[in-house]
Order: sequence, then structure tokens, then C-alpha cells
Amino acid sequence: MNIQMKWYYRLGFLLLLFIVLFIFVKLQALWVPVLEVLVTLLIPFSVAAFITYLLHPIVEGLHQRGLHRGVAILIIYILFFGGLGFAFYKGIPAMIIQLRDLAENAPYFAAQYKDMINNIMDQTETWPAGIHQRIEDGINRMEAWLDGVLAGAMTFLMDIVNSILTIAVIPFIAFYMLKDFDAMKKAAWYLTPRQWRQPGTQFLHEVDKSLGSYIRGQLLVCLVIGVLSTIFFWIAGIKYALLLGAIVGITNVIPYFGPIIGAIPAVIIAATMSVKMVVISLVIVFSLQFLEGNILSPLIVGKSLHMHPLMIMFALLAGGEIGGILGLILAVPVLVVLRAALIHAKDHIILERKKQRQT
Repeated sequence: MNIQMKWYYRLGFLLLLFIVLFIFVKLQALWVPVLEVLVTLLIPFSVAAFITYLLHPIVEGLHQRGLHRGVAILIIYILFFGGLGFAFYKGIPAMIIQLRDLAENAPYFAAQYKDMINNIMDQTETWPAGIHQRIEDGINRMEAWLDGVLAGAMTFLMDIVNSILTIAVIPFIAFYMLKDFDAMKKAAWYLTPRQWRQPGTQFLHEVDKSLGSYIRGQLLVCLVIGVLSTIFFWIAGIKYALLLGAIVGITNVIPYFGPIIGAIPAVIIAATMSVKMVVISLVIVFSLQFLEGNILSPLIVGKSLHMHPLMIMFALLAGGEIGGILGLILAVPVLVVLRAALIHAKDHIILERKKQRQT
């Protein structure tokens, strides 16, 4: 009878939970606007927290070498935000101009691509119908993808310009976070329940040990690759050098697949110029990837992840399937956190079993 009552209670609880969720979904017109406001307010704090996480080890390193903490924060603050501000001041308008020029020349490029596609169709018309159809579908998907990328890039850059007030607040938030970092750590320590403090600290330390150095090193490598790509594209005379260099640098954050994704726009733009430019663009991209894989990454990033490449590839495939390009970018950091969580949970379970045996 007691077992039956337990099942009744469980079924009743599940039924009540489903009813609450159903009402919650039906009332989304009330809570979605509130959630959007909260997300808008949290975005600058989240970005500032990420910047603080990146810069804090550098500030601590300077402070431990005898430099006053306030002076160290001021130096790193000016260098980081000064360089970032200068890059935005010069780079965003130039990117918008290049994107607009690309959009204006889209009909001309489309005509060139149609001629190329017609040549491909003529050369493959003797192939089986299924293969011919797949080639045509692949070309159509590529065109749709390019249209979406161009529209998304323009929207993103315009959103940055429109959100100038929010962006202007981020440096001030980051400054106070760097200044009061120890105070925030103490506040988080005392706000955390006592039984979670030690395990939580250990878990965060394990995540930071592998993820922190990886993120900082990878961002530096991407910056170097992006700058070098822009310079070499400009020297080679390839159109939209700044835009293509930014794409190569951003996609370089994705292990293994990033160079391929970054090379596609460069090859497409170069194809509108000449076959020689296609070869030059491929040589530039893959030469820089050789430099990154054999010199920059081992020197700057090192082996901070300590993961088998098969695990990373599996995470990238899963991330790309779930979230597209954003999923590819976040796949490795999420994998690192999940691995640390599983190891931490396993150690916690083993410790609890030992305590039970002792008692």
C-alpha cells in the first residue's frame, strides 16, 4: 500500500509539474518582455565579466612582480581597451564600407557565378541524373548560405553601431570588476552554501586550469592570424581584404574545421577575379594555418586541453549540428566544462562511498 501511495504521489507531482509548465508557456506574453529586458541588462555585465576573466591573470602577474595593483590595472586597461577601441574605430566603418560594396556588386558576382555554374552544368550533363542534381542542390545551398552570411554580418555590424551606449558602459564595468576582483570572490564564497564551497572551488579551479589558458591563447592566435591574413590579402590585391581577414581570424577559433570555413569566402571572392587569385588565396590561408599549427598554437596555447582529437572532433560535429557556427565555436569550451564536471562528480561519488564504508 505504501509503495502504491508513493507512485500516486509521484504521478500527481508530475501531473502538477506539467500543468505549471503549460500555464507558464501560455503566459509567455507576460514574462518574455521581462526576460528580454533582463538579458539586455546582463549582456554588458557578461561581456565585462569575460574580459575581466581574460585580463585578471595578467594583472595578478604584474602585481606579484611588485607593481601596484591599481597601476597594473590601469596599464592593462589602457592597452586592452585602447587597442580595442582603436580597432573598432578604424575597423568597423571599413568593414561596413566593404560589406556595402560587396552587396552592391552582388549582381555582378552573381552573373559571374551563373556563368561558372552553367559551365559546370555543361561539363557534367553527361553524368548520371542523381549526381547532376546533387551538384545543382549543393550550389544552390552554397548561394543561400552566402546570402545569409552577408545579411547576418551586415546586421551584426549595424547592431554594434546601434548599441554604442551599451558598448561604452562595458569598459567601466570591467574596470570595477578588475579592481574589486578579490572582494567579489569573497562575496561569492560567503553567498555559497557551506557544504558547496570546497567542492565548488575545486571544480572552478579544474575548469580554469584547462579552459582559461586555452581561451586566452586561442584568442591571441586568432588575432595574429586575422591580422596576417588581412595584410597578405591586401598585398596580394584580393578584394575585401579586411573583411576576409576578419573571417579567417574568427573562424580560426574552431579547431580542425576553422581553416576550411575561413578559406571558403576568400576563395569565392578570389574566383571572381581570376584563377591565379584563387591559388594565391589558398596558398595564403593554408600557409598561415601551417604557421598556426606548427609554431603559434604550440608556443601560445600549448596542450592546455589534454584531450584526444577524436573527442574534440565529436564535440565539433555535435556543436555544428545543434548550433551551426556558434555551436562550433562553443563546442570545445562546453566539452571542457562537461569533462571537468564528470571528473568532479566521479571523485565526489568515490569520496562519499569511502565515507559510507568508514561509518
